[in-house]
Amino acid sequence: MKKRIIVIAIAIVAIALIAYFGIGKRVIDKYTYGTEKADLAAYFGTSGDELAIVLGDRILADKAVKGEGYCYFEFDTVEDYIGDGFYYDPAYNGGTLMFTTADGTIEAPVGSSKYGFDGAGSDLGHRTCYLEGKTLYIASDYVSQYFSVNINVYDEHVLLITKGMAGTNTMITTSKTQIREKGGIKSPILREMEEGETVLLLETMEEWSKVETNDGYIGYIENKKMEVTDGIMWGIVNEVTVPQTEFLSLNERVVLGFNSIAGVAGNDTIGAAIEEGQGMNVIAPTWFSVSDNLGSIRNFGSTAYVERAHNNGLKVWAVLDDFNYRLDNGADIDDVAILSDTNVRRTLISNAVNAALELGVDGINIDFEKLNDDCYEHYAQFIKELSVATHERGLILSFDNYVPFNFNKFTRIDVQGKFADYVLIMGYDEHYHGSGDIGSVASFDYICYGLDKTLESVNAERIINALPFYTIVWKNDSGSVSDSYLTLINEADFISKYSISYEWDEETCQNFAQWQSGSATYYVWFEDKDSISSKLNAMNSRNIGGVGVWRLGYGTGEVWNLVAMYKDMTGGSQSGE
Repeated sequence: MKKRIIVIAIAIVAIALIAYFGIGKRVIDKYTYGTEKADLAAYFGTSGDELAIVLGDRILADKAVKGEGYCYFEFDTVEDYIGDGFYYDPAYNGGTLMFTTADGTIEAPVGSSKYGFDGAGSDLGHRTCYLEGKTLYIASDYVSQYFSVNINVYDEHVLLITKGMAGTNTMITTSKTQIREKGGIKSPILREMEEGETVLLLETMEEWSKVETNDGYIGYIENKKMEVTDGIMWGIVNEVTVPQTEFLSLNERVVLGFNSIAGVAGNDTIGAAIEEGQGMNVIAPTWFSVSDNLGSIRNFGSTAYVERAHNNGLKVWAVLDDFNYRLDNGADIDDVAILSDTNVRRTLISNAVNAALELGVDGINIDFEKLNDDCYEHYAQFIKELSVATHERGLILSFDNYVPFNFNKFTRIDVQGKFADYVLIMGYDEHYHGSGDIGSVASFDYICYGLDKTLESVNAERIINALPFYTIVWKNDSGSVSDSYLTLINEADFISKYSISYEWDEETCQNFAQWQSGSATYYVWFEDKDSISSKLNAMNSRNIGGVGVWRLGYGTGEVWNLVAMYKDMTGGSQSGE
């Protein structure tokens, strides 16, 4: 009997073991939490000395690197995700990284720990930047001196937190747990979580939620291990302030008349210009023009002109352009070559500022119309450095720009908004001479678009909108399109000579005429008191800083009277806008 009991017991144990290994172990394994650690290099997609970059709640394709125990970003990564402000010239003093503020340009020689207004004065303790092949790397702690960003460096990654990343949709862990690569207890563990840790809730599922930890791991935690909290995820971003431009102003609305000067003798037009420009308080003679690729300028300036303007209560802003000299002389002037070479760029700035000071003018107006995409970062640096130079000497700085579109971003209105005293929009050339594209030179909607787009980057009181005191007569003869200019002062004679009838066009807010002569059809969208009044009302409703006129010699007393009244208006609504 005893032996039988033992046999039965052994059988029961055997059956239990079989059940355990056959069924129970699988059941237990199924509900047992996995302990496998995640391969963080594979998770972050890094190798060697690379560091993954986590920006807020996403892992970037860009990588940082570890060098000499410090974190370094590629130049483009800084520009794309942290801030646009650094400028690099590979030729200047063997390679120099620059950052320009209202006080001047801080220079950091490549491969050196030194930096300052003369390339020295301060020491980071390790390289501020270095070159590897054609890629420039910038130390993360050097970057953080210029931008409001928290840069937290870990063994495998770096977490960037910029302004606006408060992270208020948060949970808090209620016990010790793990954050895993995927939603499931067998998924590899990214890291252990302590009770009371705040995480950012990214996505909620039935049993798991996608979250981000405060040190930049993005993965999954069980819902039953968390509860809602009203905590803030990343806290306050370190606020960095660099010296900002103290803008110069006329303290009244600008009424600027461009005075086209094609030679020294053209300065004799100052008398007629003063007589014409009712309400004008700034005259802008086209005196300076870039004359070679070494930073030289041609100068038609006259101290007598300046003195007469001042005696009549006018400020003088000398215009510097990049096209008149080349048009007159066929010179091969290359804006990219000039602006990208720091020595040449600074020579040009010095020549323009010194010429302005010698003439006794009140400001410099930049009219660069031959820029292209390759000038993008170089023109921005020119704007900054010229701003420093002009403000040191009390000169007002303004820039002329096309109506802003994506295809002409190289004019860098965004940078002008931070460094220029006035940003002038050339509110014309919607359809322009020689284009073969028949239409208005400056329709109402075109003007409004230009103003509203500029207001995204520039304060209203520093925007000037330039109006065309001309229009274009379009001729379409059997599909062959030609055109000719018609100034406001000549419009009445033109209408009378050809017995032209016209009617108001609500779409463009202009008087429009179309007529047939032989095989040709003619079209004109007139600029006159009616169209100018509509544009001035749109400008006034936006409280912008002033009006410009292209150009003196084209206007009538009637339209100049409207401009003079605009100077004394206060912001109001525009009917029909």
